[in-house]
Amino acid sequence: MPRQAVFFLIDTQGANCVGCYANNPALGTPNIDRLADQGVRFDRGYTCAPVCGPARSAIMTGLYPHSTGVLGNDQAPHLDLPTLGQRLREEGVKTGYVGKWHLDGSDYFGDGRCPDGWDPDYWFDGRNYLDSLPDDQARSLSRRVLSSAEVAEHEITEDFTHAHRIADRARAFIEKHKDEDFFLIVSIDEPHHPFICPEPFVSAFDDFEFPLGPSGDDPLETKPLSQREWAHHVSDKHAELSRDENGPVYRNSNYFACNSYSDYEVGRVIQAIDAHTPDSFVVYTSDHGDMFHSHRLAGKGPVMYDEICRIPFIARWPEASPEGAVSKAPVSHIDLVPTFLEFFEVERPPLLQGKSLLQQCKDPSHATHEHVFIEFNRFELDHDGFGAFSPIRAVFDGRYKLAINLMDQDELYDLEADPAELNNLINDTSLAPTRDRLHDLILAWQGETRDVLRSPHWGRRSWRDTGRSSWGGPTRPRPFDEKFYPRSLLYDTGEVIDRFVYDKV
Repeated sequence: MPRQAVFFLIDTQGANCVGCYANNPALGTPNIDRLADQGVRFDRGYTCAPVCGPARSAIMTGLYPHSTGVLGNDQAPHLDLPTLGQRLREEGVKTGYVGKWHLDGSDYFGDGRCPDGWDPDYWFDGRNYLDSLPDDQARSLSRRVLSSAEVAEHEITEDFTHAHRIADRARAFIEKHKDEDFFLIVSIDEPHHPFICPEPFVSAFDDFEFPLGPSGDDPLETKPLSQREWAHHVSDKHAELSRDENGPVYRNSNYFACNSYSDYEVGRVIQAIDAHTPDSFVVYTSDHGDMFHSHRLAGKGPVMYDEICRIPFIARWPEASPEGAVSKAPVSHIDLVPTFLEFFEVERPPLLQGKSLLQQCKDPSHATHEHVFIEFNRFELDHDGFGAFSPIRAVFDGRYKLAINLMDQDELYDLEADPAELNNLINDTSLAPTRDRLHDLILAWQGETRDVLRSPHWGRRSWRDTGRSSWGGPTRPRPFDEKFYPRSLLYDTGEVIDRFVYDKV
């Protein structure tokens, strides 16, 4: 029997926007919810970075953004880092990628060229989509946020959207390779701005309200200055929010309509899977979420709040995973490459920084990790705004989340007692042992992953100084990935390394 896997990667969809996570069927995500009913829903799935390009670099290479070189949008991974597509193609697997890429170092749309490792017959990034439109008027229309009246006026149908054309190509790939080993990524740009979708979706959410609850009124008094500056920047829009008895209410009918429409297109691809390759291993996630004015912040940027870091993460594996199961242990996008490699029985090279989740897929009570890591560096190479250079390293252990804001105030939250992350406990002496334990985990992780920004300053905090010097310390040669480049040599001897950490004075 052939080994087949389909990976859905959606843009800008937090876990709070999916019905089965939010316990809110009004969000209109029946196909994703059904996928969870048929497989395992990971309740604590986290992005490696709440920004498109850095998040996707980790998903595609199995290395954290600080190791891929993608510190912000519009940057490409290091040339010597193979993607998952290249790794699987080398093993004889048919590899297809359809949709948003955002890793070629050009702009939001991409350069229109299929990168090595994927079948060019199915490649269809944002530039390909723009170039497929009939004229400049259609091109301009595709970048506008359209009301239901404008959708009717311009006769926008599903055929016009990027998501629909992505789904069409994905369905064709599945049917063509139904008798072969294949790996397909379906990367749907929607519900990212400009939120274009057809009826009946576009008007179905005209009156939809998304309650923010207490986090919508977060005073940010004990939070980093960068958050208060961000809140000030969007304060006019925040002041326009309506309210209910629990706090501000967010309304964005276009986003939530497109969120539901994206689910519809996912459903079309699932129909093809069920018809042609019903035993396929199916994984669903998104790159990050949106703040929606929680904590008085909008969009995405230099924060570690669950609104943009906690993402949907679902796996359906017929005959292997239990149906309707929920896994509570934290998992990360860094685990996706090792997971797919193990599924296709490909050896995991030491270079990779995550672990396979296949055992957790089979046994949702299993904990692959005790904690997961998240980072932020900058939003985009081309922009000076959006938080500018705001290096953050964070760890979450299933209850406590510590965020080290290198040039700002640090944060510690107890998500069990404070799921809205309102109370910054960084200076709470009763939690000092927990805080320091998490701090040590971040510092060790930076060393193990060869963080390009690691320095003693991460250990020199107002609440704790680890006493590390900027001189001395170990040498960390690059771990092996022998199928793609030679083993590392030790500088002092020119010999092949025999370990990945050498103590030096």
